[in-house]
Amino acid sequence: MANQPTITTNYAGEFANKYIAAAVLSANTIANNGVTVIPNVKFKTTIKKAVVSGLVTDATCDFTDAGVVTLSDKVLTVAEKQVNLQLCKTPFQQDWEAISMGYSAFDNMPAQFSDFLIGKILKDMALDTENFLWNATNGLGKLLKTDGATVIGTPLTITASNVIAEMRRVVDAIPAALYGTEDLRIFVSQNVVKAYVAALGGFSVAATSNAGVQGLGTQWYNGGELTFDGVKIFVANGLAANTMVAAQISNLFVGFGLADDQSLVQTIDMAPIDGSKNVRFVARFTRGLQVGIGADAVTYGIA
Repeated sequence: MANQPTITTNYAGEFANKYIAAAVLSANTIANNGVTVIPNVKFKTTIKKAVVSGLVTDATCDFTDAGVVTLSDKVLTVAEKQVNLQLCKTPFQQDWEAISMGYSAFDNMPAQFSDFLIGKILKDMALDTENFLWNATNGLGKLLKTDGATVIGTPLTITASNVIAEMRRVVDAIPAALYGTEDLRIFVSQNVVKAYVAALGGFSVAATSNAGVQGLGTQWYNGGELTFDGVKIFVANGLAANTMVAAQISNLFVGFGLADDQSLVQTIDMAPIDGSKNVRFVARFTRGLQVGIGADAVTYGIA
């Protein structure tokens, strides 16, 4: 049976052609290039790893083979996800959008509502993907931790008074070979970056006697790039509160099937199929995660 949308309104007059939905998180980790995206994965793909050591030795007159190259691989497997939603047109006939449905008994779903709902479905798919990246049973942080990442012990509830000390614990644990690499990031949750911005604005225990960056207090930050001890900060909306991950973008992988599957919602009018007044909204896509070398990462607060 189709869902019967509840329409509550006291509207009188011309429809303003606009629906409003509550703001939702987008898959910002992907949109802002925080991970390496592998497209067109039908079922599985292999990620090659190479660990090289001992290449440089004292020079001699002869060719002396030296160095160890260890090759291995990991498998990224994608799983299929779907959205199946069915709505009945009847409630819209009694609403102020009825005229947009046409005059036939086999009327159409209001175009403005259909466009709105498609947009909302796509946003919810993006939100679900962002949470999948970091909060799934085998999210990126957990995969790194399982694969040998340095784990910062005794994580705290992050506040403006302790955020700098706790972020420094993460930076201090970054392997020397990675520090300074171009794609190294400290991925942080929203509450961590808020605390960091507040601390730099002068509102921490250690900074109560000043007004922060350039004396601007809460006005100092305008949404630009943030760094900590030379490492760029990446706000990952899907990370749980009080968590951080230091890793290279090139060490984090997300795989999808066809890229278009992530932005395609099919609308199926069931009237010519089964004679009903139902409309179906359908989306299908695949996705999967994998990490390269866990030892090249640091986790903080990852359960």
